[in-house]
Amino acid sequence: MPAPIIAAIVGLCFWLGYRYYAGYLTKHVYALDPKFVTPAHQFTDGVDYVPTNKHVLFGHHFTSVAGAAPIVGPAIAVFWGWGPALAWIVLGTIFAAGVHDMGSLVVSVRHKARNIGTIAQDIINKRARTLFLLIIFFLLTLVNAVFAVVIGNLFVANPGAVIPIFLQIPIAIAIGQYIYRTKSPALIPSLIGLIILYFLIWVGQMVPLDITPWAEAIGMEPRNLWVIIMFTYTFIASRIPVWVLLQPRDYINSHQLFVALAIIVTGIIVGWEMIVAPAFNDVPEGSPSIFPFLFITIACGAISGFHSLVSSGTTAKQLNKDTDARHVGYGGALGEGSLATGAVLAATAGVAASRTEWNELYADFATASGGGVGNFVNGIAAFANNLGIPLELGAVFAAVVVIAFAATTMDTGVRLQRYVVQEIAELAGWKTLARNLTLASFVAVIIPLGMALLPGGGEDGYTFGVLWQLFGTTNQLTAGLALAVIAVWVTRSGRRIWSVVVPLVFLLVMTTWALIVNLMNFIEQGQWVLAPLDFIIFALAMWLIVEAALALMKARREGPAPVSGGDRQDVGSGSARGPVSRGNEPDQRTDRTDE
Repeated sequence: MPAPIIAAIVGLCFWLGYRYYAGYLTKHVYALDPKFVTPAHQFTDGVDYVPTNKHVLFGHHFTSVAGAAPIVGPAIAVFWGWGPALAWIVLGTIFAAGVHDMGSLVVSVRHKARNIGTIAQDIINKRARTLFLLIIFFLLTLVNAVFAVVIGNLFVANPGAVIPIFLQIPIAIAIGQYIYRTKSPALIPSLIGLIILYFLIWVGQMVPLDITPWAEAIGMEPRNLWVIIMFTYTFIASRIPVWVLLQPRDYINSHQLFVALAIIVTGIIVGWEMIVAPAFNDVPEGSPSIFPFLFITIACGAISGFHSLVSSGTTAKQLNKDTDARHVGYGGALGEGSLATGAVLAATAGVAASRTEWNELYADFATASGGGVGNFVNGIAAFANNLGIPLELGAVFAAVVVIAFAATTMDTGVRLQRYVVQEIAELAGWKTLARNLTLASFVAVIIPLGMALLPGGGEDGYTFGVLWQLFGTTNQLTAGLALAVIAVWVTRSGRRIWSVVVPLVFLLVMTTWALIVNLMNFIEQGQWVLAPLDFIIFALAMWLIVEAALALMKARREGPAPVSGGDRQDVGSGSARGPVSRGNEPDQRTDRTDE
């Protein structure tokens, strides 16, 4: 099957989804109003609340949500065949992710741009806030653990990526200082930074840095040493203000993202690449079943609860018009679906020249899990080679793209984990942990570090695959909580809710199914670390199902809100400088404390 034809079909489906289904959501579900005064205008302060052009905001939102996850998940999930993987990406993006991302943004905008956790407390009940914090705690723990393993494996396999990745840090800091002190636009400095980074990719390919001798000298696996190095780095990075490193590196990585997508599209067209993998793979006996594990393995790229944190975090504070939510929220979901499609094509068309070669790369689930990211890297290198770029240089470029995204996700993840640890500690009355940034940062680092260093955690590939599935289930639980909040809000507004309820129910069924299967396997295998973790996440899923059902039944029983303009009144109430616009943003408070 020619890869360009598949890419064109997926692109057409995404266009139709944006043209028609997003239009349906705009009119009949979320009732976007061009006259609605958004928080960006209501609370304008030039710092956080800034009315932003929808195209500029789309770029910021897209790069914020598109990390390494839409690459890793699809590169593993083609184990079941590229047909089911692409079907879930396309259907999930159009009918689940678009609904979730756009809805999270709209509901946040209608509630003073507050985060989804606070809104859950208001719309469902106070217990929902606790549920949200616990789900996010486990989500971020698994995010940080799996991405540390991804980075460690890529550094071991691609030592040429070490120099560009680590020298990107001082480059980003220099750009951040320049922008902060001169108040200059970020475009030109970040493009210069991208050019320097690409020069460093060439340098790294010429001068690879392999830490294997150092790791062996201390009796440690090279990958585990990289994991420790990455968590040491993120411990420091999470303590400094976001404008120093995180934001300027995002500027550079945003350009990298679009360059990577351009190389994928042009590479498969110029080379007219053929998909050699089977559309439906006859997997070996004993492999995880396609139901439900496909829908857990591909989380980001089909639907991701992490997006609700971004939509209700920074994006809602910058939305210029209510109607821009379609372009930014739904369009951002389509962008991530496009990246996931590129990952599928790289792992099925670019990585092998024949079905026999591909079968060796995806011989079983352990091999697929352990080599999925490497297959993506090699596939992108092949696409780049069609454009005249040497294979080795293309592989380093692809590795840098994945590592840069994963490292940025870890930066954000550890920072968010610190906020969650402090908020949970505050609710539990642990004042020392709640107020001590160093202690909270240590807790935020040490737990995922221990998870990443579990025995066998990547040596045979299978434990990483299990951790990825647990990450996917927790991510889907987060999406379920956001969809529950959206469903209750839509019900109270007296509008059509089935477009929200259907993906909500589907996610909860697949999540609980996967958790039960994994729990039975863990107990049978004597996995007494993963089994309790799985059980806790399963208990949270049951809690979410009960809370969502009770909230929806109550909303339907009470009927639509008597005042149709309640949303407008909600946003308009309160002082623009009062606690409503600041008091519910712990991340902003903490960053100011750091500064």
